Amino acid sequence: MSPTLTPEQVKQIITNQHPNPTAILGAHPITEKGDQQQWVIRAYLPKAEAAWVYLPEAREEYPMHSIHDPHFFECILDTEQPINYQLRVKEGAREHLILDPYTSPYLTDYDIDLFSEGNHHRIYEKLGAHPTTQDGVTGVYFATWAPNAKNISVIGSFNQWDENKHPMELRQNGIWEIFIPHIGSGEAYQYVIAGQNGEIYKKSDPYGFQQEVRPNTASIITDLNTYTWQDQEWLEQRRNYDPLKSPISVYEVHLGSWLQGSVNHPPESLNGTLSPVKMSAENTSARFLTYYELAQKLIPYVKELGYTHIEILPLAEHPFDGSWGYQVTGYYACTSRYGTPHDFMYFVDQCHQNGIGVILDWVPGHFSKDSHGLSLFDGTPLYEHPDPRRGEHKEWGTYVFNYACNEVRNFLVANALFWFDKYHVDGIRVDAVASMLYLDYQREEGEWLPNEYGGRENLDAVAFLRQANYLLFSYFPGVVAIAEESTAWPMVSWPTYTGGLGFNLKWNMGWMHDMLDYFSMDPWFRQFHQNNLTFSMWYHHSENYMLALSHDEVVHEKRHLLGKMPGDEWQKFANLRALFAFMFTHPGKKTLFASMEFGQWREWSEQTALDWELLEYPFHHRLKQYVGDLNQLYCREKALYEQDFTEEGFSWIDCNDHRHSVVSFIRRAEDASDFLVIVCNFTPQPHSHYRVGVPETGFYREIFNSDSREYGGSNMGNLGGKWTQQWRFHEQPYSLDLCLPPLAVVIFQLDPEKTTATEQG
Repeated sequence: MSPTLTPEQVKQIITNQHPNPTAILGAHPITEKGDQQQWVIRAYLPKAEAAWVYLPEAREEYPMHSIHDPHFFECILDTEQPINYQLRVKEGAREHLILDPYTSPYLTDYDIDLFSEGNHHRIYEKLGAHPTTQDGVTGVYFATWAPNAKNISVIGSFNQWDENKHPMELRQNGIWEIFIPHIGSGEAYQYVIAGQNGEIYKKSDPYGFQQEVRPNTASIITDLNTYTWQDQEWLEQRRNYDPLKSPISVYEVHLGSWLQGSVNHPPESLNGTLSPVKMSAENTSARFLTYYELAQKLIPYVKELGYTHIEILPLAEHPFDGSWGYQVTGYYACTSRYGTPHDFMYFVDQCHQNGIGVILDWVPGHFSKDSHGLSLFDGTPLYEHPDPRRGEHKEWGTYVFNYACNEVRNFLVANALFWFDKYHVDGIRVDAVASMLYLDYQREEGEWLPNEYGGRENLDAVAFLRQANYLLFSYFPGVVAIAEESTAWPMVSWPTYTGGLGFNLKWNMGWMHDMLDYFSMDPWFRQFHQNNLTFSMWYHHSENYMLALSHDEVVHEKRHLLGKMPGDEWQKFANLRALFAFMFTHPGKKTLFASMEFGQWREWSEQTALDWELLEYPFHHRLKQYVGDLNQLYCREKALYEQDFTEEGFSWIDCNDHRHSVVSFIRRAEDASDFLVIVCNFTPQPHSHYRVGVPETGFYREIFNSDSREYGGSNMGNLGGKWTQQWRFHEQPYSLDLCLPPLAVVIFQLDPEKTTATEQG
């Protein structure tokens, strides 16, 4: 196949002398075979030995061929969807996938058609504000979707906010666009939208990458492609990562309240342009830490405690601090409260370089009614469903997306992909999935509209979630998509090809409620509620569950975890240690909210920093050490995570001793000889001779004891371990005579070396 470029054109690219590289690189239509559409995809990859074009939807790849230079590649495709592609690049022994940065900066008819179908996966590269060069002139290309607008203009600091200076041009399908020369990154702007009835709206950009710090509402022109990432090794490893067979221990955090700075000390930023952002009027001396400062303080803390991931409450721009980020106005803008987009990129980059994944809370279920946001964007219900019986959450004071609209669905699907593409995040936790799945969610009779079959299921939302999850794992294998789904909707964490919603993890809300009910009651009454401990295993294998003790459980007068525990101070801490140990040995991935690890008494508030001064007290300091050791044990022992979601990974030894409130069970790794025996005593009454059946003979080392002195316990235990006795018990061929400490969990592991040495002796 003959090259489509001359040697001189290729030379201009590789010597960086071409005035418009996007005219050469990226995907471009050609028509060499009659009327059949073809596309040529070109890339200059200076270190590459070979390259392929990968189409995630088709899961097919095509080789690229060198032309005029060993590192300049092109590939001609007979396909109608070349825009949704990736490049697989081989550099020596290293192969990795990249997204092509040289997509055309302007909307083509094909872009508009894909968007109208709901299938433009990188629409954020087209709509919004993009610094570019047109005919040798630098400037910014603006585009937005507003099909019912009468006219639109761009206003900003560059035109003195005059709505008459830069009217936009209407393309087909409600797309408006304009190129404004001689402006660039850092300029503030808004859209002035005239509705059909003459009403005027000033809107921030739905696809804007940055917004002003609240209460200001303008968008800011930002180029997200100028940050130099250093996490290539992490991303390559992630591609071959299987989350379901790996340890996942998540530290959930609200960045604004984890730790706060002082307005007397200027904030630190990568570019040094930040102004101190104060908290509420109640705390005028405090300010938010920046993403840069959080990278210096939060990452070492999380690494010290042994967590594998940081989960951040929603970072998309939101106007009201008290919403915690769950009422969004800027879905493509990371909040400016803590700094610039490049600062957040630095935070994620540093997490990856320290072996920590990043999960973001994502809120596609509803959005804020603030006038500068998505609400009534072109004077009509555009992003929200037009019927209030489907388009409004009255209890939350928010609008609900119109999932039946292709362009709205495209906005959300591309937004999910955007955070992985531009910010390299490793997972999303999707908030309030139940509110999306059910048309009658928190609605009274007559306040909701059935689906076309008369049912209560939101079929359009189901289709959206399946599309988003399918594409997410196609483009970014190895990531996690977690559903906060509180009902019995089936197959939430099953793949889409089986009829599932396509998530790979689901929060186990039932386990959380059962555990908090159980551990908050007086231990004497626990004998009547043994089912709280055991019920989760009846349904555990129906989904891939994550066990979560989140921010929702320590707000709104629910009391913090430590305050929920019964008894005196010693018993409260012992109960909490036992809860954490049971959680980390129970099948499922783990999430703990910040401040639980050191036992905060006060309920969490977004307005004030966590009560770090508590670490000066021994009980709290030891609890923090305990959580760190528990994380290390969890990540070290394959039996605690490799078979979370298979029946072979868990078996009860005895779950029926309700009289003593004791349960015992076995966790196994994929190697069946690698197993742990866990025994839990959930009353203050110790037991000096408690017999537990085990499957193999030998010496069982006590590898963890929540009652250890170093954690503030009574230091009862088994002197390092116990030998089995040939006494059949609990339907096991052997048994152990154990000492069970009060309100404690003890973990045992068969010691093959000591057992073998004894047998040989």
